[in-house]
Amino acid sequence: MDKLYIVIPAYNEAENIQKVIDEWYPIVKAHQAGGESCLLIIDDGSKDETYSILCEMKKSRPLLKAISKQNEGHGATLLYGYQYAIEHGADYIFQTDSDGQTRPEEFDSFWEKRKGYDMVIGNRNKRQDGWLRIFVTKVLKLVIAICFKIRVKDANTPFRLMRAEVLREEMPYIPKGFHLSNVLIAVIFEKKKRDVLYLPITFKPRQGGVNSINMRRIWSIGIRAVKDFSALNKVLEEMGEKRHVT
Repeated sequence: MDKLYIVIPAYNEAENIQKVIDEWYPIVKAHQAGGESCLLIIDDGSKDETYSILCEMKKSRPLLKAISKQNEGHGATLLYGYQYAIEHGADYIFQTDSDGQTRPEEFDSFWEKRKGYDMVIGNRNKRQDGWLRIFVTKVLKLVIAICFKIRVKDANTPFRLMRAEVLREEMPYIPKGFHLSNVLIAVIFEKKKRDVLYLPITFKPRQGGVNSINMRRIWSIGIRAVKDFSALNKVLEEMGEKRHVT
């Protein structure tokens, strides 16, 4: 049986985390692979009761693993979780977020497609999370097209199922601690012509807690992203030229 790791980063999600676990734990339990699959939740240095809630809930859920670390941001926390899953023998890694915006009942259609693709990723074609985040996604798509000369439907979707052995090969290209690590994964898979399938998903409004996105933060992330994207594109192009010569 294929070992599944569901990776969920969490930061100050005390209002949401219990419901998120109640929703996603049955998924990993249904695909437990002899008890070796895992619902992995990484607390990114929360200042509220998130980790305390995790510790209490894992007492009655043997497939739930809770890890607390110092605050590094969403992207770095994802990379931490992906690396942990790879090192612990995951066959497939699924990622979603802890804000309750995705629907577990849409997971099975992704799982059914896993054998034919290196990544199955959600396309948030009907979003309910506000104009600002929709605007950010559209700008991001434009930046990717300019920097990498490729089109990606929805690079930053927090609903993706990845083949662990393929992700292991691509992890070294992602700058340590990069905020938009999921974006880079989608770009790298596209640039290297990995087998990727987009499936439509529902994307609900945030179910509780505080939205951390604001224009000042968007601008800061965007400037850094353009610089990192340009540097990464040079590396990928050089790699492609060497492969062509070989």
